[in-house]
Amino acid sequence: MFENMARVSVVQRSHYVTSDDKTVLSAVLGSCVAVCAFDETMGIGGMNHMLLPDAREGSQSANSKLYGANLMELLLNELYKKGARRQYLQFKLFGGGKLANNGFDAGERNIEFITEFVKNEKLNVVSSSLGGKSGRRIEFHPVSGRSRQKLLIDKPIETIAPVQTEVIPETGTMELF
Repeated sequence: MFENMARVSVVQRSHYVTSDDKTVLSAVLGSCVAVCAFDETMGIGGMNHMLLPDAREGSQSANSKLYGANLMELLLNELYKKGARRQYLQFKLFGGGKLANNGFDAGERNIEFITEFVKNEKLNVVSSSLGGKSGRRIEFHPVSGRSRQKLLIDKPIETIAPVQTEVIPETGTMELF
């Protein structure tokens, strides 16, 4: 089904909404999470690609497209503007892999955020593939809601050796995929 369609790559910190039956949305995910949403009755859907769940305390950029809450708001508002109805929206969740062993699990934080968000908003999640130790390539047909996931090469998690020999206090560093 996906082979002869126009592809739109949904990159980190972005979202895309369409009612074009000949378009497939795609994303490559590591620790990031993608939310696919569709209203099959109206033939419209979209995807976002979240890098982080929220801003660190004291950050001035809490509304940045970098963060989950803002990207969810952008995706939902655009779906509503184009005719989607909340009661018919269905959601598919992907990503949140743990690809490095470096003391900061961005994937787990992203999973915690999105599961709490959909629960609090009472969104109809029809499927999800979250966590694990592999990256994913996601393809999503926004008009029908059909999706396809391909797990990327499963590599063992490697511990990242510190570059410096002195003890440095933990500051929440992370490695992005």
